[in-house]
Amino acid sequence: MPIRLTPAPTFADRLRAADRSLYGMWSCAGSPLVAEICAGSGLDILLIDGEHSPVGLESILAQLQVAAAYPVVPVVRAPIGDAVILKQLLDLGAQNVLVPMVSSVREAEEMVRAVRYPPLGVRGVGSALARSSRWSRIPDYLARAHELVSLTVQIETTDGLHAAAAIAAVEGVDALLVGPADLAASMGLLGQQDHPEVVAAVESVIRAGREAGTPVGVNAFDPAMAARYAEAGAAYVLVGSDVTLLARASEGLASRFIGDADGGPAPASY
Repeated sequence: MPIRLTPAPTFADRLRAADRSLYGMWSCAGSPLVAEICAGSGLDILLIDGEHSPVGLESILAQLQVAAAYPVVPVVRAPIGDAVILKQLLDLGAQNVLVPMVSSVREAEEMVRAVRYPPLGVRGVGSALARSSRWSRIPDYLARAHELVSLTVQIETTDGLHAAAAIAAVEGVDALLVGPADLAASMGLLGQQDHPEVVAAVESVIRAGREAGTPVGVNAFDPAMAARYAEAGAAYVLVGSDVTLLARASEGLASRFIGDADGGPAPASY
């Protein structure tokens, strides 16, 4: 007798059920082992990065598999908003996808169509061969797929900023994510994510999303900024990444036990 499986709740489901801001981190190292450590941290979201990280489909698949054992919702960022790439990510079992650099309603609508089967969209049909349907072990997967997938689009440009309210209102867009780093660059403020104009822009997207009934999240590795955006109504905040945690912690060890280049403090005794 074949097994029948029930898919996990989507990111959209988790956001709807939340009574507080959700918190997550990025998985950028491309290591399933590191991803598993992070998945068991107690954070709400593990965002597997396919845009700025050295990962391919096999690595994303392995990270999804290890994360499945933990009560964390995995979201996969595509490298680009391309229907073929999104098809591959969905077929390997990513229920929740994030598309970077969405700057217009037209682009958002194209991404919605990319993650849905005809007649609602253009996603290629290969579910019987794929992990997405658990090889046809999820009943009625083809008919229900649009309910079993969530789409988040990323606002990272001034064009996207100006179109944020309209993008948030696009049917099928389940959430927005603001990327302050690229947004700052687009505003002529490269490297100044905490500039008052950038902060105001991020908060304007949060307001636009709330008015449209669409959750908005934000990258904020600075704890004070994370708290500010949560207070402003961000539905979720991404507060760190595996690689930055390792970089800063290893630097801390070097500083503590070796000191700086100019002959810093001696190692502390225990």
